[in-house]
Amino acid sequence: MKKIGFIDYYLDEWHANQYPGWIRNATGGEMEVAFAYAIKDAEHGLSNREWCAKHGVTWCETVEDVIAESDVLIVLSPDNPEQHEMLAELPLASGKPTYIDKTFAPDRAAALRLFERAAKYQTPLYSSSALRYAAEYEEVERAGIKVISSLGPGSFENYSIHQIEPIIALMGTDAKRVMFVGTEAAPALLIEFGGGRQATIQQPGHGCPFMMAVNYDSGACRVVQPASDYFQSFIRDLVAFFETGQVTVPSAETITTMTIIENGLIAAKQPYQWMELPESG
Repeated sequence: MKKIGFIDYYLDEWHANQYPGWIRNATGGEMEVAFAYAIKDAEHGLSNREWCAKHGVTWCETVEDVIAESDVLIVLSPDNPEQHEMLAELPLASGKPTYIDKTFAPDRAAALRLFERAAKYQTPLYSSSALRYAAEYEEVERAGIKVISSLGPGSFENYSIHQIEPIIALMGTDAKRVMFVGTEAAPALLIEFGGGRQATIQQPGHGCPFMMAVNYDSGACRVVQPASDYFQSFIRDLVAFFETGQVTVPSAETITTMTIIENGLIAAKQPYQWMELPESG
């Protein structure tokens, strides 16, 4: 049985609450979250030790203890990506397969440093939005995509990844520039790719479903709305990664996604102006 170690900012958060059961079910009990460490207790919720007792996980006093006891590692802190570089410093030097939860990094520079550290110590590493694994997106024909128009809920800072990453998976990493075309209440970003291709993401409100319209060179248009259980598809990919150490999400796609989010936040302060992006990772 593979033992999984959790390393988090605080443990009582949605991803940490869901992953243990999902992983156990996906592996028939062959993998389990067994050890955990977090920097602080949740401000409104269970303490770290209470969380461990509830989930049958052994609390560790240090990151080093989690790494020593675990076969594979998950760095969580999904809503505090600014913590990832610090939380992942030792895991990425361990050589043990490590998953870093979304959003991978607060900016492009941090994303590059994380992948460089993993490469230095030959630590298998990846990160992903669960939306990437929606069966409906996987079925989309990639050849000839000219324009994608995407909709979804949430705030730009921590939810735009769920629209941007599927776009990058479909259109590639040659994003050239971005322009913020929304408002504070309803963020929207225009992304220009090589060859004049474009994508837009819009976040009209919290009740908006994830969906996209895909336009092709031929003039055809396909509307896609995820209805499959993409979280379970993601967990299956995560489990396969822990079994094999083989990464299925190219680092260049993750770096490009972080680059767009970082520059989208900057562009929001100067709307309707193009911001050039650095070359893809």
